[in-house]
Amino acid sequence: MGEYLKTMMNRRPQLAIFTLLTVFLGGQSLLSYAGSENSDSTVQADTALIDPISLVNPEFRSAVAKQPAKKNAPQMTWDDFVKVLPQSRKAIAKATNELQSPEISKRMIPGAKSSPDVPIYVINADPKKHRPAILHMHGGGFIVGSAAQALKGMLAEAKELDCVVVTVDYRLAPETPFPGPLEDSYAALKWLYSNSETLGVDQLKIAIQGESAGGGLAAMLAVAARDRGEVPILFQSLIYPMLDDKTATSLEPPAYVGTYGGWTREYNRLAWRAFLGQIPGEVDEPDGAVPARVKSLKGLPPTFIGVGSIDLFVQEDITYAQRLIEAGVPTELIVVPGAYHGFDNQVPNAAVSKQFIATQYKALAQAFAQAKRDKSK
Repeated sequence: MGEYLKTMMNRRPQLAIFTLLTVFLGGQSLLSYAGSENSDSTVQADTALIDPISLVNPEFRSAVAKQPAKKNAPQMTWDDFVKVLPQSRKAIAKATNELQSPEISKRMIPGAKSSPDVPIYVINADPKKHRPAILHMHGGGFIVGSAAQALKGMLAEAKELDCVVVTVDYRLAPETPFPGPLEDSYAALKWLYSNSETLGVDQLKIAIQGESAGGGLAAMLAVAARDRGEVPILFQSLIYPMLDDKTATSLEPPAYVGTYGGWTREYNRLAWRAFLGQIPGEVDEPDGAVPARVKSLKGLPPTFIGVGSIDLFVQEDITYAQRLIEAGVPTELIVVPGAYHGFDNQVPNAAVSKQFIATQYKALAQAFAQAKRDKSK
């Protein structure tokens, strides 16, 4: 299994992470820790006649057939989860091969006040040039994962868009709940902006990007940057972003949403509890911790949101896109039919995945080009 996971971390890091979570959690339900008495019986009854596999894009069906099956096991408590989480992280770290390339350098930068230094990876920097930049936050539900797992994809993106990429190794929950991961990301944003000359970066062409929990952090970062007024953000690219803790407690999503891709409502509720430091959906969240409940989205940068139609996050992502549009923010929303969470990482050679990634690149390229036109006026 060790060699298999190493291969998966190199080729399909998100699937490997979710596979490891399932292994260490024993396929158990994590609903019990929230203390909820709610039942999905009504939703299950409405969708019982729908075969989930019939909703999956044909290109992905062989892949989902290989995913770990859910087991009918005793519910896992919060305390038990906290005990097994280090094992999962250790296995993920062991299976991750840090990409070695002359175009990638690892650095330690100052963190926020009273916070430790923040590890980052700088990709494709060249002080002789004056290029756009992307600040990237990795996925993993706020509880697992690392910037190292994203290096291959970020290097490809940097070359495709002829830009600099900085990816942040932010601290993980529950050891570091909100606002720690956000402050690590903000520290990286300020560092990128302040060191733009030595990196060969145009300060007016800085975009932010993240997938899953990293997309949620990117959304939080856009709001923080707007409110603090220190660094202008040109564009935000949110890939199946984790935006709303109440998705974990809502009865609304159909039963088949979140069935594939490895990220379930159970994991989602656990992850939000870890990140927020409290049971999600039951009390008011800290200001800025949940993008879905930021009161005003006015003044945020133009936005790309991409998500699959059977991703657990599909409804919250659509709702967030609608709110952005209503707030006057130029917004592009892509909902990929038959696609689940992390599909582009799990089946990268599928035509649908390639098209999805190309659409992300195009949105960023257009934002960089528009900034150049605006600057020349």
